[in-house]
Amino acid sequence: MYKAPVDEIAFTLKSVADLGDIVGRGQFADLSEDLVDAILTEAGRFATEEIAPLGDVGDRQGVRLIDGAVKTPDGWAATYKAWAEGGWNSLTASEEFGGQNLPHMLLVATFEMWNSGSMGFAIGPTLTIGAVEALQAHGSDAIKAMYLPKMISGEWTASMNLTESQAGSDVGALKTRAERRDDGSYRIFGQKIFITYGEHDLTDNIIHLVLARLPDAPAGTRGISLFVVPKFLVNDDGSLGARNDVHCHSLEHKLGIHASPTCTMIYGDGRFGDEKGAIGWLVGEENKGLACMFTMMNNARLAVGMQGVAVCEAATQKAIQYAHERLQGRAPGWKGEGMSPIIEHPDVSRMLVTMKVLTQGSRAIAYACAQAIDMSHVTEGEARTFWEERANLLTPLAKSFPTDMGVEVASLGVQVHGGMGFIEETGAARLLRDARIAPIYEGTNGIQAIDLIGRKLQQSGGAHIRTFISEMREIVEQVRGSNRAFGRTAEKLAESIADLEQATEWMLASVGAGRMVEALSGATPYQRQFGLTLTGVYLAKGGLAETADGKDGGRIGLARFAAENLLSETAALKDRVINGAESLAAARAALG
Repeated sequence: MYKAPVDEIAFTLKSVADLGDIVGRGQFADLSEDLVDAILTEAGRFATEEIAPLGDVGDRQGVRLIDGAVKTPDGWAATYKAWAEGGWNSLTASEEFGGQNLPHMLLVATFEMWNSGSMGFAIGPTLTIGAVEALQAHGSDAIKAMYLPKMISGEWTASMNLTESQAGSDVGALKTRAERRDDGSYRIFGQKIFITYGEHDLTDNIIHLVLARLPDAPAGTRGISLFVVPKFLVNDDGSLGARNDVHCHSLEHKLGIHASPTCTMIYGDGRFGDEKGAIGWLVGEENKGLACMFTMMNNARLAVGMQGVAVCEAATQKAIQYAHERLQGRAPGWKGEGMSPIIEHPDVSRMLVTMKVLTQGSRAIAYACAQAIDMSHVTEGEARTFWEERANLLTPLAKSFPTDMGVEVASLGVQVHGGMGFIEETGAARLLRDARIAPIYEGTNGIQAIDLIGRKLQQSGGAHIRTFISEMREIVEQVRGSNRAFGRTAEKLAESIADLEQATEWMLASVGAGRMVEALSGATPYQRQFGLTLTGVYLAKGGLAETADGKDGGRIGLARFAAENLLSETAALKDRVINGAESLAAARAALG
């Protein structure tokens, strides 16, 4: 059974993502280490005791569509109500509408725990919090007053309606249409697919954010508008009114996250009422909806990265526990009677340590991204620009690397379990099935790679990424000067950072010269190279922090393992980035 790693999460927040120093400087008003610890402890308790037991139940029962209404698994609604009443939906929202205005770092830390307990449960609130952020940034005063208080409290949830059968990653191809009305409202007509929590029984209203196109809109992404479309219309006094003309037509049968309803939504077919058309209100300006939706999507990308971290942690815990309990053969050097636990076998130990390293590296990258977001909110001038660029740079990495590692770590977890891992009874297979969606939705990891090399590396003419690489080298020098047992960590880290620097300069030059086919051919290998290098750097930073406080929790050993066993891959990835385009083009003919 999953147990929230509160101490590890707190350490990474404070010592790797620098929350301890930030709190010490008073940059987050009224936030103390005691409050941070209290929030994490209670979140850990709720995730362990309330959410984690739902994981297997939700996977087995799934969701059902009955007469247009979605029934969630047993215990789901009651647990969600308790979760919302605990204030967890309101951590980072504006105090003006009932939020707590706490740092984003605390939000992602708690969402790691919710997702480790049950990814199918946590994805619903993820979208609501993203919608809150979008409406806070772009909604009219009337929309904010009408919807935000109950969305922030968790009394109402939200969904993001973007994808259509012909418009997935190519958002500009969407066909859902909007028509203006004289009273300032709009009527929405169309179909959306893959809508997470588009219908459910957890709350009595669902606020849909819907992308649609006006009749006179320009073609492509320049002609998309965003609308807020509630399941039930809301009266002036805040009470619920008539049912809006929107409903769930069907549910998808998926590889994983079975307890999360993935809906096909129909807008404006006249199912409810005499007049066709779902009633909606414009968010932001006409034909500028994609920019509004990107506020929600950027939030969701880091949140999906946390799903990867969460699966890594849950899979690692499950595999370590099993490896201690499972007896098989006699490992070399085993002194006990009879068979040894499989954790004593070097190959199993190697898999488990790899899982732990990739988990901690993924966590650190995601928390560092959240740190940059927070710092961009509490600084001004050049400092704010710096932190905005750091958040921009880390967002595609924080989405892609942890979700890729979630799949790899969950797969290793199945391997550690052996044949029992292939049996659903152990729960190891569920984690692998759940993990597989995360590299796909909220912008595939290939799209994250395009964003990384095409936009984010180019910030300030490449100056920001070069500064970041210099910061990594400073950590290497601290490791080199340490008298602790880091082994060849500094040497291997330095080599990996040099590989990253060479690949980065090649990318900057290629994009700058317009050689986009060459650059994009190596974009995904570059993204992995970057993530592995950062994993090594952040583990070393954690080891140094552990050295400073005189404790030995194994972090130096993990940093050394990462440097001496995993980082050799960055040299191969660099070669693939720089030299792989020509062979890819030649092999393309074999695909027909």
